[in-house]
Amino acid sequence: MPGIVFAEVCCCCAALRPRYKRLVDNIFPEDPKDGLVKADMEKLTFYAVSAPEKLDRIGAYLAERLSRDVVRHRYGHVFIAMEALDQLLMACHSQSIKPFVESFLHMVAKLLESGEPRLQVLGTNSFVKFANIEEDTPSYHRRYDFFVSRFSAMCHSCHGDPEIRNEIRIAGIRGIQGVVRKTVNDELQATIWEPQHMDKIVPSLLFNMQKLEDVDSRIGPPASPTGSDKEENPAMLAENCFRELLGRATYGNMNHAVRPVFAHLDHHKLWDPNEFAVHCFKIIMYSIQAQYSHHVIQEILGHLDCCKRDSPRVRAGIIQVLLEAVAIAAKGSIGPTVLEVFNTLLKHLSLSVDLELGSRGDLEASAGQGAHPKENDEKIVQNAIIQTIGFFGSNLPDYQRSEIMMFIMGKVPVFAAGPQALDTSQLGELGTRRIQIMLLRSLLMVTSGYHAKSIATVLSSSFLDPLLSPSLMEDSELRQLVLEVLHNLIDRHDNRAKLRGIRIIPDVSALKIKRDKISRQDVSFMKKHGQQLYRHVYLGCKEVDNVRQNFELLYTSLALITIELANEEVVTDLIRLAVALQDVAILNEDCLPMFHRCSIMALGAAYLNFLSQMIAVPAFCQHITKVIETRSLEAPYFLPEVVFQDKCSLPKTFDKDDKSLFFLTHKIAESLGGSGYSAERLSVPYVPQVTDEDRLSRRKSVVDTVSIQVDILSGNGTDDKVYHTEEITFESLKKAIDNTGLEEQEKEKRRLVIEKFQKGPFEEIAAQCETKANLLHDRLAQILELTIRPPPSPSGTLTITAGHPHYQSIPVYEMKFPDLCVY
Repeated sequence: MPGIVFAEVCCCCAALRPRYKRLVDNIFPEDPKDGLVKADMEKLTFYAVSAPEKLDRIGAYLAERLSRDVVRHRYGHVFIAMEALDQLLMACHSQSIKPFVESFLHMVAKLLESGEPRLQVLGTNSFVKFANIEEDTPSYHRRYDFFVSRFSAMCHSCHGDPEIRNEIRIAGIRGIQGVVRKTVNDELQATIWEPQHMDKIVPSLLFNMQKLEDVDSRIGPPASPTGSDKEENPAMLAENCFRELLGRATYGNMNHAVRPVFAHLDHHKLWDPNEFAVHCFKIIMYSIQAQYSHHVIQEILGHLDCCKRDSPRVRAGIIQVLLEAVAIAAKGSIGPTVLEVFNTLLKHLSLSVDLELGSRGDLEASAGQGAHPKENDEKIVQNAIIQTIGFFGSNLPDYQRSEIMMFIMGKVPVFAAGPQALDTSQLGELGTRRIQIMLLRSLLMVTSGYHAKSIATVLSSSFLDPLLSPSLMEDSELRQLVLEVLHNLIDRHDNRAKLRGIRIIPDVSALKIKRDKISRQDVSFMKKHGQQLYRHVYLGCKEVDNVRQNFELLYTSLALITIELANEEVVTDLIRLAVALQDVAILNEDCLPMFHRCSIMALGAAYLNFLSQMIAVPAFCQHITKVIETRSLEAPYFLPEVVFQDKCSLPKTFDKDDKSLFFLTHKIAESLGGSGYSAERLSVPYVPQVTDEDRLSRRKSVVDTVSIQVDILSGNGTDDKVYHTEEITFESLKKAIDNTGLEEQEKEKRRLVIEKFQKGPFEEIAAQCETKANLLHDRLAQILELTIRPPPSPSGTLTITAGHPHYQSIPVYEMKFPDLCVY
């Protein structure tokens, strides 16, 4: 009887409960193994859709039951509750689920907090389904900080069972992917890009990507993972999520997504070896929008600056990553970072040389104590920098590449270094030499493959002068690099490979040399800079530390000038230069070793053989061929094929009287006289161009050693003293009036003056003439105020010493010329 009463009371109470609770209770079967009661679930869904205001209550009640079941470990009912939640989410409209979301997220958080892997995976799956729902209105107060932290922790799961650990990590990655998808397009959820979130998300993805055994190192974008790989492999799924995250990054938050990558690579020491680092940045560069590439490059440069005191291999790893990033960015837009990249790399090149020289002393000290010094790793850094500079420069358009060439050339330290040159005050002579070599190697890589439309444009005075300065230094490697850079710029038709190796070419036409007609700009360039090129070739041949490669490069220089820049006038100058080099070897005024003298003779033979076939004048070719044949029989050490052999027997002296072994100027002039070449100019010996410093020193010596004397002899022949005079001899006068070396320079100056007055603007010429008129008046006044000392006796001597007044000046004559009379 009491049992019947209790049952009736319970039924009454059940009937009084809210309908939504009854509908929720009905979806749970007595045995959880039977699963969700589908008929009652359909009723609950219909009720939720019909009365969306009840959704928040339904969610709260479900959350209450789920929390109780989790605590009681009734996992069957937990799975049923989450299945019901998922169906309600999918059935209700996006606008009506707002009140329901808080309860749902609370339930998911409960599952993720539990220590049961099955519940963590269950909660993650429900969250991913929720993340894929597009909501029409933004959420103002919803935050996902807990989910970011929890999913990131799941990505680092260390469960003992490998299968379960793999499953938890996959769930964590998918959860992060869901958070990104849910928040990245919501303007009110910009906080997801803040560092405190990115510092959790990015390392979690990289940690799983690092487990990828086979890193894709192929050229081009890494292959996208297939659907099965994404679900089964945490590494592939993490990589796909990382791509998606970067693809959604915008201008303002790009750096927040990239900086944690550096922290992860630093913390796990992944710069050496750097295969994974390269793989990461390939993904970054191919995933982000092209216009943001320069942001990534700037971040790499900034990190390189932060790691400037790290080990060489770490810095080399970062530079290698920069190379890969630049290789991808150079194909698109790299923005304003071009000069910044080169400036930073050159700065680190100088720093590397400084560290190398500092560590060399430590290595030598350790070697002296019995230790074996290891190979200096700084060379790895330097080679990586040079490779990056070269690759970056070679992928730039021509107009930017020419600017970079000027930029690098301005950094090369020279004796008269400008403000842009690298600071080498702390490096010393050896450090300066190392910097010069490294920068020239960088310049060599930048100029590789560069085809200048006009030589005058690329080899302007501001570039050519500092480039040729190291070509006369006492360092054969420096001179080689300068010549190779020069070849890259002059060789516009890729003929250098055909000229490789100094030799007597039997048939030049078989080489199929490519050349175009000499342009007006090229002719003007040679008139302006030709003597400068000849001078450096001439003086370069006389360096005592030359090796075979130096002579080969000098020969190639002459051959390329002939192909690219030679007209009749240039050919004449080149022949004079070749004969002058022969005279250097024969006369040996510089006391060169016998190997160098024979090498110069061989260089002249190889070049004149090439030149004679290029201009194809029969008489000239006949003379050159005859001398070469005579040498091959009587003096084979005058030919390149013999003198540059490893074991070559050299003569002790030269037979200067055997004219058959030498190229004779008068015979060359006779053979070319009837073919449009100036026989008179060919007969003038070549003399190197005198530089400004040479002319200044010459003028100074003349003023200091020569004075004008006028002697008035007395009738009785008494000798009076002559004040401030020196003995004038034939040799001193000969030296004073020797202007052979100035002949070419004076012609060039006259030509420039005429050209200026013919083509210059009238206002500029008038202003310059007015300035010169005032200057001329001052100079005339000084010249005409002669210092006259009266003779001490009737038979005295009158001495006029220019520029050295010793008595009060007496103005003899003074006048001013009208402006119109001054030219």
